[in-house]
Amino acid sequence: MNVQTRRKPPGITQDLHGNSWDDDRVVRNPHVLVVDDEENIAYVVSAALRLNGFDVSTADTGRRALAAANADRPDLLVLDVMLPDLDGFEVCRRLRQDGHDVPVLFLTARDEADDRLRGLTIGGDDYVTKPFSVEELVARVRVILRRTGVATEASVHRCGAIEIDDDAHVVRSNGNVVALSPTEYKLLRFMMRNQGRVLTRSQILDHVWDYDFDGESTVVETFVSSLRRKVDTGPHRLIHTVRGVGYRLDGPA
Repeated sequence: MNVQTRRKPPGITQDLHGNSWDDDRVVRNPHVLVVDDEENIAYVVSAALRLNGFDVSTADTGRRALAAANADRPDLLVLDVMLPDLDGFEVCRRLRQDGHDVPVLFLTARDEADDRLRGLTIGGDDYVTKPFSVEELVARVRVILRRTGVATEASVHRCGAIEIDDDAHVVRSNGNVVALSPTEYKLLRFMMRNQGRVLTRSQILDHVWDYDFDGESTVVETFVSSLRRKVDTGPHRLIHTVRGVGYRLDGPA
């Protein structure tokens, strides 16, 4: 099957009957912009954040970071200092000069006391040196977001017999650990965070796959069916189909 994809802009979503929903009502993950010109570092940091429920975008230069910060309005920047054009200190300085109050966590190999002081003085919120622990980095991101009022939620979510633990990246059904693919995990987490709300096919595609699929793709239906087989096996079904609209996850009455 030949399926074309394109980035879906935020806004109003319509179902098969033309009914509209405002996508802004859907619970969204905090968005972190990772800025690092070392591809392996950017990959490791991005993967760790995504596994812990964050939406992540990346930039590999200071100028691209400024453009992304202006265009996407992330909730936090993980910012390397030694970038190929503008260094991270200059990026932070320009953001503050332009009135951006987005939190900045510096992640850098520069570990001198003067560098730490400079980073915090020009408007940084935290300063982590390489090599680093990804677990500690994720914890620091959460602390900063809590301090600045961005909800990161509890790490454990439950609906009936289904439990998802973001910190351990584990899913249980009726107390038993269930193995899910990364996409199945992301889909279940999105539904768990929007319990009781009907999620349209377009919203699921946008938030789980990050793209709007043209054509007759049945990717959503396929993954929902897989989730049902793996986690929704009790006498009272939790994942409900709303015909012509989408899906809803509800706890038992």
